[in-house]
Amino acid sequence: MPQELPGFYYDAEKNRYFPVKGPIPGSSRINNNASSSSSSARKSSIEPKQAKVRKELKRTTAKMLLSRELYGRVIISAKGKYNFKEECTKRLVSEPTIWRYSGTDGISYRALEQVDVITSMPDGEVKTDLLLAGGMDGSLSFYAVDKHALEFDYGVRSTPDCAWPLDIKAKEAFDRSPGHLWRLDGASLNMFSSITCIKKFGKPGQRKILITTLGSATSGGSVSVLNLSDPLVLPSSFPMIGGNFDEIALFNRTVWTADCNSDGSQAFIGTNLGVTLVNVETGTQSWVCRCKSDIFSVQLDQSEKIALCGLRNGAIVAIDVRQRPDNYARLTRQRILLHSHKTRESLSGCSQNTSKDWFELKGRICHSGTISMPSSISCLASLKLYEQYFLASSMDGSIKLYDQRMVQRGAVQCYEGSVNSHTHIQLGVDPSEKFVMSGGEDNKLRLWSIKSGELLLEEKLMSSTPSVVCWQKEDICARDGNIDDNHSHWGKAWIGSRDGLFHMRWS
Repeated sequence: MPQELPGFYYDAEKNRYFPVKGPIPGSSRINNNASSSSSSARKSSIEPKQAKVRKELKRTTAKMLLSRELYGRVIISAKGKYNFKEECTKRLVSEPTIWRYSGTDGISYRALEQVDVITSMPDGEVKTDLLLAGGMDGSLSFYAVDKHALEFDYGVRSTPDCAWPLDIKAKEAFDRSPGHLWRLDGASLNMFSSITCIKKFGKPGQRKILITTLGSATSGGSVSVLNLSDPLVLPSSFPMIGGNFDEIALFNRTVWTADCNSDGSQAFIGTNLGVTLVNVETGTQSWVCRCKSDIFSVQLDQSEKIALCGLRNGAIVAIDVRQRPDNYARLTRQRILLHSHKTRESLSGCSQNTSKDWFELKGRICHSGTISMPSSISCLASLKLYEQYFLASSMDGSIKLYDQRMVQRGAVQCYEGSVNSHTHIQLGVDPSEKFVMSGGEDNKLRLWSIKSGELLLEEKLMSSTPSVVCWQKEDICARDGNIDDNHSHWGKAWIGSRDGLFHMRWS
């Protein structure tokens, strides 16, 4: 069976893929020449589309089942043909249950990661989900996820309260508590500056965590490795005392982001001066690229030969990392054209002229893979199941899907509705890579179909920006493609904001 590619359809007779003709559902129809004063008109044009999408998703289950009985897996309506399984999944996704955990507020969360660890308790060893939460204040907290609300009694307990849906009957129907969070005694750390990245890395079975800090006015950022391979003994002090926490690199510059290769031997660090390659075992550093624009996001593609770099100036540059890392002075000097956006303005409010659309970068650049977005890049996310595809978001609220093989043709898909002006907001892609989620500065949480661009969820659940999303990942989800089962993390995610930690689950 041919693999589905977003933005393309497969012709069985011609045995090849063809791009979808005409306007792609969910793609932008906004004139690029429009000025910033037309933002209100943009919102008004989006709202009818969102209402239409929500109306489509509210088809009754009975009607969909009847259509399936009559026509098979294809649902036929006056507005077109739909796949029964896809429509059921979209409806499921558009109606999640979301809980807010008490006592977790007051911290502006910048990074979240969940890892399964072995905890050694008086009655034996238990496999436990551990949530690591990093804040802008430098706090690093460790929460044990007590699914059955029975196993833990160590530390400070946070209880879940249903935050959505708000309807009382819906609450009663879907309020299956995900369990308590226990902030473990001794399992917290105050870093010297804001935590910018928490990422699992290494081979299967390894429980290693890469942690980066931003840096401060008096010192640069840092890169550390936390090894949770050994059982976590409870009750006891946190095992970092036993040498499981290792600071492997210190910088004299700001550290914004990081990514690792699959075997965990190398970390690519995005800084305010370029991308630095760090050997995880030895801590040695070398330059991959050097530029004057901050690297806000670094993402290795599926081949791990190319690193996608999102810059403050809005450029997305593909760096070939197969070269022998060397001193930045020996890297090839390149002039990169920043494609003109007529509505883009500088931070001072003055329109940028043509001469400022060029910038210099040292490194091995794939020029065919260089594109630009209207403002600073907020987040990049490669899709593992679709080798050449990646999602990109910028600080003007744009979220787009690109194909590395033909980025010069523009985005394959656009996702409308996001609101942003200056905030680093992380994109969250579910393990099946069918949906993407993001917060907005209007304090709303939004979720789209990656393939169609449909807005499936738009709700205001908190009084601050949902800035970070962590989906619970398990390989079986992506491999089997099941909607839900007892052994899958599909449809389970953590969301962080100043209002605290939230847990989302599809029923």
